[in-house]
Amino acid sequence: MSAISIGQAVLLGAVEGVTEFLPVSSTGHLKIVEGLMGIPVDDDAVIGFSAVIQVGAIAAVLVYFRKDIARIVSAWLRGLTDREQRYHHDYKFAWWVILATIPIVLVGLAAKPLIKGPLASLWVVAGSLIVGSGVMWVADRTGRHKRGEDDTSFKDAMLVGGSQILALLFPGFSRSGATMSTALMLDLDRVAATRLSFFLGIPALTGAGLYELKDALGAGTGAAPLVVGTLVSFVVAYASVAWLLKFVAKHSFNAFVIYRIAVGLLLFGLLGTGVLQS
Repeated sequence: MSAISIGQAVLLGAVEGVTEFLPVSSTGHLKIVEGLMGIPVDDDAVIGFSAVIQVGAIAAVLVYFRKDIARIVSAWLRGLTDREQRYHHDYKFAWWVILATIPIVLVGLAAKPLIKGPLASLWVVAGSLIVGSGVMWVADRTGRHKRGEDDTSFKDAMLVGGSQILALLFPGFSRSGATMSTALMLDLDRVAATRLSFFLGIPALTGAGLYELKDALGAGTGAAPLVVGTLVSFVVAYASVAWLLKFVAKHSFNAFVIYRIAVGLLLFGLLGTGVLQS
């Protein structure tokens, strides 16, 4: 019997799609919704399901940025055999994304028992939501927003990519929140920070989803809920990405900061009163 029903898969897929690329923590929201539905957040099948449906959100990014990705991949492939092409920013950027993904992969493998154990607690999620909000607020206020996407460097990519570890270890911190905050601290403008977060998330989240697929199926999650959850995640994430890029072009991250604090405090309240179990 599947650990997650079709109806639950639809709801969780929608939550994943909305929150994956917004700096509000998709993992945190999924755990909250799972808890409210009585789904054990530390169950192997549930953890695997959450990772697999991320692939739908990643597919949405691949489709939305298909022209940019095709250009970058094409430049990378040409640069493998043509020395002149290696001076092109797109060729270097492709390598930066690959190299910037290595830290989170290594930490993810080494810290897997902690990530699936004590760090999966909803208490950690609540605290991380609030602490991450403070980091985001400081980054948005202190960043000078003067550098565009073409101004990114290898150092930028490695620092932003490495910041994904915060969200891996502290669900609720938000991968998008961590990467965008780091990019803002490096003086990238909000649109450049957001786009860099998207590109750096592609290999990390795709790899996590494929890595967890076998465990998700083996632990009791049926193929049908996985497919449904992934498809819903794709559709909703595509709309979410389009909206976010328009929003950050004209607004600060203050709305996300306030929202995260409110959700974190609400979660503390639900846990403290016993409505949710950690």
